Amino acid sequence: MKAKVAVATVSGKAYFFIVNKLKEKNISFISLIPGEAVPAEVSVVLTTAKEKHRINHEKVLVYDADTEPDMLADEVKKLLQGKEAYEKIVIGVDPGEVFGLAVIADGKVNETENCFSTSEVMTKIKGIIKTVDFSSTEVTIKVGSGVPAYKELMELLDAALPLETVLEVVSEAGTTRSFKENKRSRSIKDIASAIRIAGRAGHVYPRRKNIESNS
Repeated sequence: MKAKVAVATVSGKAYFFIVNKLKEKNISFISLIPGEAVPAEVSVVLTTAKEKHRINHEKVLVYDADTEPDMLADEVKKLLQGKEAYEKIVIGVDPGEVFGLAVIADGKVNETENCFSTSEVMTKIKGIIKTVDFSSTEVTIKVGSGVPAYKELMELLDAALPLETVLEVVSEAGTTRSFKENKRSRSIKDIASAIRIAGRAGHVYPRRKNIESNS
């Protein structure tokens, strides 16, 4: 399939950050020079503010020093799916020595990742929901209860995330399937468990902020 994303910039720094993030998110792209004709199959062009005026295309996203590459890549994904915003985002987390993480947007697996500490999980989740408009998008974070570490994670999520974010504790019974023991298979197992956790109904975790505000 031909790339639907084009990166059009002569800024080496911007190109480096944009391209690395697109590759990380498995988004195929082509490279253009600002002012060059944009192929018909391209749906969105990424460039810098200084070069935007040289891009002849109806959908242009601008990267600058204050724009996080993660946010830019997430916006690209939404546009490629023909959405201005997701109706529902579910983030599944499989806690353990390695934390599997899966993002399900409107029923589709949008992103998966392995994290190696609670702080990395927190940073990742806060980055995912940073630009969410809660008036149009419902966000639920589901955390597996298979190891005691889930309790600490739930407390941190409760303290750090907006009250509009729904937190659920999900039983992990049956979410882990056997894989041959090697590094790659273990990482796949953690992600697969996170996807299954995201798809399960859990018990709503009572938000401490809500309790405190009503007391």
